Order: sequence, then structure tokens, then C-alpha cells
Amino acid sequence: MTEHKTILKPGTGEIEEKRSRFIAVAVHCESEEEALTFVDSIRKKHYDARHNCFAYIIGEKGELERASDDGEPQKTAGQPILSVLRGEELKNVCCVVTRYFGGTLLGTGGLVRAYTDSARLAVQNAEIVTNRLGRVLTIRTNYTDMGKIQYILAQQELEPADIAYTDSVLITVCVPEELLQTIQSKITEATAANAVIEVGDLMLYH
Repeated sequence: MTEHKTILKPGTGEIEEKRSRFIAVAVHCESEEEALTFVDSIRKKHYDARHNCFAYIIGEKGELERASDDGEPQKTAGQPILSVLRGEELKNVCCVVTRYFGGTLLGTGGLVRAYTDSARLAVQNAEIVTNRLGRVLTIRTNYTDMGKIQYILAQQELEPADIAYTDSVLITVCVPEELLQTIQSKITEATAANAVIEVGDLMLYH
């Protein structure tokens, strides 16, 4: 797994079905503890609601999944929310859908649609990013070779995070793990090994 999608900025969504209000919030979470803390915060905020149903997927490979119907009929709330997160291929995310009961029973199909639609709306309104596994390269070069290095990076659609100009040029760029050897080889060849490349630790970036 060299990349995965997650939520950068939370999203919200609200729908009304037969006077029942469904209020959804989708956020980024790095751990199960963080997800459950978020669920508790929503429960406190909407303490007077009938249900606070949720689902979360934790881990870069989605190793941990959990869904809760919170008193709704089995598989009518938590699983639909989880299906939305799976469908968007999101990882390290949590979505809570709060229901204020409107007095009319919706039936199994109605509940599944309502929880699905509200969760999907929250995800659509969130800012989603793709986190990639890679390393930070720090490249020190002279002004003559700078253009060659920028051209090599542009060919791979890599945008420098920073360029510092002193007596030499210091380029900082995040490179996907699978491109690391290729980028290093091309820069070394293009600059006749004059560029000094420092490779940072493996990390996630977007």
C-alpha cells in the first residue's frame, strides 16, 4: 500500500425524512481511540437525539472497521455508513450520523437510505486527499543544474515543497517510494553527480 485516501477537513451533511433529521459529520482519525473520542463528543453535543450511529475505518490498509446502529434495527444504520466509507475507499476516517426522531417510522429500507444519503453528503462536503508513502529528498545543487532537476521533477509531476537560494540551491521535495531510485538516478546522471541528495525517513504525505 503506497497510497490511500483520507479526509483532510471534516464534512457535514443533513437530510430530513418524514420529519426525522439526520445530521452527519465525517472526520479524519488516526486511531480507534481518536474515533471513539469523536463519537463521544457528538453524543454530548446531541445528547437529546434518539440515535448517534457511526462507523469508522482505521489503518492505512483499513485493518480495523467498526459500525454501530446505536439502537436502530440491525444493519440499518452503522453498516450503510460503513459502506459509504468503503465505497469512497477512505482510510483513517470516522462518520457519525445523528438522528432526531420525527414521530414516523421509516422502515428498514427508509432507514438504510437515510443513513446512506446523509453519510454520503458529509463525505462529499469533506476535503479528501490522497496520502502517499514516500521520502523527503533534500537536493543541493548549483544554479546551472537547477533547471535540469526541476525538469526531471516536473516529468514525474513532483512539485518542490521548498526552494532555498544561497550560494547554492537547496530543493526539498516529497517523492513516492516507488519513484525514489528513478529520481535519484536521473538527477545524478543529469548533473554528472554534482548534486548532493539527502534521503529522509519514510513518511506519509499529501
